[in-house]
Amino acid sequence: MLSRTFKEHQVNQAVHREKQEHLRREAVVASSRLTYKLMDTLNTGVEQAYVNQRKLETEAKQLQAHAARFSKQTVQWLQMLEAFNKALKELGDVENWSRVIEADMTAIASALEYAYKGDGPKGS
Repeated sequence: MLSRTFKEHQVNQAVHREKQEHLRREAVVASSRLTYKLMDTLNTGVEQAYVNQRKLETEAKQLQAHAARFSKQTVQWLQMLEAFNKALKELGDVENWSRVIEADMTAIASALEYAYKGDGPKGS
């Protein structure tokens, strides 16, 4: 009876070990799958972050190029505006000069008209 109980115990232990080994293998496989899924999820997030970073760098370079071009264009506009302003000032100077000349010519014409008609002041 003791030996039969011992044999049953050994058989039960062997069955129990085999079940534990089977459960251990399943746990290893499940943990491997979990690790793979976690790494895949993590890698997907890292990959997406890398793709986003590359897009941001590309857009930043484009923005920098546009800003440089806008800056050059702004300088050109300022130069054109300055030239236009200078031309307006010169035009204003010419207009003022022409008014002065016109006033002088009117005064000379009036003096000549008085001299010709003899309507000038009689002094001598």
